[in-house]
Amino acid sequence: MPRKPNILGFLFSLFFLTFCHADPGSNCPKTSPLVNSESEFKMVQHQLRGSIKIIDDCSFKVSDFDMLPGSDVQWWGAAAPDFTNLSAGFVVSDQKLNETYKSASFTVRLRDNVTWDRIQVLAVWDRPTASDFGHVILGDFRSGSSDPAPSPSPSSATGSGNGTGRVHTEPTMLENCKVLSKNYRVRWTLTSEENIIDIGLEAATGTMNYMAFGWSSPNSTSELMLGADVAVTGFKEDGLPFVNDFYITKYSECTLYKDGEVKGVCPDTRYEGPGQNGEVNNTKLVYGQRRDAVSFIRYQRPLISDDKKYDLPVNHTEKMTVIWALGPIRPPDLLQPHYLPQNHGGPRLVVFGHLVLNVSEHVNDCLGPLDAEDKEDQHLIIADANAPLVVTSGPALHYPNPPNPSKVLYINKKEAPMLRVERGVPVKFSVQAGHNVALYITSDPLGGNATLRNVTETIYAGGPKAQGVQASPMELVWQPDRNTPDQVYYQSLYEQKMGYRVQVVDGGLPDMYNNSVILDDQQVTLFWTLSEKSISIAVRGEKKSGFLAIGFGRGMVNSYAYVGWIDNIGKGRVNTYWIDGKDASSVHPTIENLTYVRCRSENGIISFEFTRPLNPSCGKSDRPECRNIIDRTTPLKVIWAMGSTWTDEHLSEQNMHFVTSSRPIRVLLMRGSAEAEQDLQPVLAVHGFMMFLAWGMLLPGGILAARYLKHVKGDGWYKIHVYLQYSGLVIVLLALLFAVAELRGFYVSSLHVKFGITAIFLACIQPVNAFLRPKRPAHGEEVSSKRILWEYFHVIGGRCAFVVGIAALFSGMKHLGDRYDGENVHGLNWALIIWFLIGALIVMYLEYREKQQRRDRSFGRSNWVLGNLEEDDSVDLLSPNGVHAEKESQTSGRMEVQLEPLNR
Repeated sequence: MPRKPNILGFLFSLFFLTFCHADPGSNCPKTSPLVNSESEFKMVQHQLRGSIKIIDDCSFKVSDFDMLPGSDVQWWGAAAPDFTNLSAGFVVSDQKLNETYKSASFTVRLRDNVTWDRIQVLAVWDRPTASDFGHVILGDFRSGSSDPAPSPSPSSATGSGNGTGRVHTEPTMLENCKVLSKNYRVRWTLTSEENIIDIGLEAATGTMNYMAFGWSSPNSTSELMLGADVAVTGFKEDGLPFVNDFYITKYSECTLYKDGEVKGVCPDTRYEGPGQNGEVNNTKLVYGQRRDAVSFIRYQRPLISDDKKYDLPVNHTEKMTVIWALGPIRPPDLLQPHYLPQNHGGPRLVVFGHLVLNVSEHVNDCLGPLDAEDKEDQHLIIADANAPLVVTSGPALHYPNPPNPSKVLYINKKEAPMLRVERGVPVKFSVQAGHNVALYITSDPLGGNATLRNVTETIYAGGPKAQGVQASPMELVWQPDRNTPDQVYYQSLYEQKMGYRVQVVDGGLPDMYNNSVILDDQQVTLFWTLSEKSISIAVRGEKKSGFLAIGFGRGMVNSYAYVGWIDNIGKGRVNTYWIDGKDASSVHPTIENLTYVRCRSENGIISFEFTRPLNPSCGKSDRPECRNIIDRTTPLKVIWAMGSTWTDEHLSEQNMHFVTSSRPIRVLLMRGSAEAEQDLQPVLAVHGFMMFLAWGMLLPGGILAARYLKHVKGDGWYKIHVYLQYSGLVIVLLALLFAVAELRGFYVSSLHVKFGITAIFLACIQPVNAFLRPKRPAHGEEVSSKRILWEYFHVIGGRCAFVVGIAALFSGMKHLGDRYDGENVHGLNWALIIWFLIGALIVMYLEYREKQQRRDRSFGRSNWVLGNLEEDDSVDLLSPNGVHAEKESQTSGRMEVQLEPLNR
């Protein structure tokens, strides 16, 4: 009905206020030759369908729009639909398309700085993955020519009622659509005047599954399949679509009997022989594609065929019974040269069924796109640690994420497959893709060196050196760990989108961690991997439980606990606690810096994982968790608990009814082993006593003898010094052997061991030094400088060995307390301190006496016997008066006179 001009003007203004977001003064003149032109989207992926109509120079209308969602989808403009131009395109509208669209219609406004003359291709584009969901080539509007894609039926180019014709029709778009089952649809366009019907079968089904559709014999009553004329479609092993004309004579797979008769679900050509292909196979493939695990195949067939024996006439003006089915298909072999459908199985109306259909009536009950549960249906390669993955390059034929470059990566001769790897299991690549292709594993979905696009990426393996050829392949080894994301990408460093996705799944926990031990009572296993500043931990229960917990400490009280459980909505949780008592009120939640936290339950068996720093970064805070420091050199005491329920708030005594470990386990983090908490081992007790005997008694006694007994006539002091030193050194070496034998190894890790090794090394130098002692000077000769230097080295080395040995004793007592938490450690420490204080007092007294004696000798009150110089070592060359005393003694010798009796 015609409207008044003023009403038309009002509606025109309202339209722009609503859809174009322009101010009332703006306008979009219809001067472009594209205005009122309509075309359909070329489906590329995400099941995109629909048509667009350009309204004016600033907007266009989208109708019957179907699409599965992406991550950041926008309207996109480009110069051409190839990889290079689409990748270099630009956003043309501010409207986002980040949702599922089901037969939607809406109007889109271009950005203010975008005009139609800049847009040669209008695409629906996902920016993070550089993916083309579908596009329209606007050059078709300008030239009026068709796209060189497979030609649709003649009726698809007919004009619309308003006189504006569609210059381009996509093969995925047909006029009618009927839902056969949840995952199966039939689409068709009837061209009765040309005796043709175009049929499109669309199903979310497996790659090697068939789709069948056809007409049942009018003569059949209950047995609808017998005598039916159906088309069987699918995809061959090489990914190419096919369609074949079938006739059903029996409910079985097509079989050739001994008498030469053929029965079953067989191609028409099977009945008549290969020479009759052109006469009895009356289906014609028009187009086929598989996107997002949805198969779509379009074919033509005549309504009334020349083959009166195996083809049924289709009366397009009447209702007729049609049958359909989905199921697995068997590839050709030597006996059967055709793809043959197998028994569809499954329930009726899900994988097979029938209905009454009049193809001349307009039907469209297909709301929205088909959405397959698992959209990753391209080749899947599961990495094997023992077999290398051969990486080559080749032409892009069925790349899963268009647009793509002309050359892509192949793995084991499969084009851009999905690669599945396990954490902790090494993956070997044999790179043979050419010197212009450098393989790398990256977090960026496009590759091609993301830094060139000002995008950050994490590179997990590979790089410029990961390139090779078949004659000289390069081996790349990558071991994903527990911190590797669930999805990364293998790509070329030099060109974008040559590779595809890597699916990283959890392997066995032993593969994912460097070390593991079974805790007390064999019910819980602890896994860990140490790094420089952090530790990654996993815990797995060996029995069913509602929660699983481990604690760091000798018991539940005063321990730091980590609890993993599955909450009411099925989500895995891991919380941390400080426990200072034995009731529920003593369990205090803490805040620790846990990363890579995961918790899962498989058949009631709980396992959880986390990574935490060795030293919490709490600053000066006095929170309990700030004291939860893990020393990699000190054994970590671990306990565990399991129970039926847990909650992160309002803990009650019910949560405390659990089964626990009977005793702590001491986990040696750096050695990767563990031992039960127990009393001090006897051999280690002997080790400690022997070290005390050596460093606390014998070796100090030898030093005192050399310092304070030189005034004794003869060499008694020298023998005491030598015997005590050698005895102490032998006991030290025996004690060291006992410790190494008991601990089954020699590990220089703790401070005690470092002090001990240093002290033993210094002590062992002393006998060597004594053996190299310079010759003593002859009677009356001056002492050489070598002798004096030797005295300094010998005395200083011995005293340093003693000091370090004392430090080893005290650090050993600390190590004893950390290792066994002995109740008497503090008492032993005080006893050791008192012992050495008494020794220090004795030394002070002896030093005082020595100074007094030297003073007496200097004033002539010495009791030295003239000429008593049998042993030069009785002279202390390092004493302040040593040289003077020696000279004085020599002078006295030169002044000695022989007294004779007087003869009267």
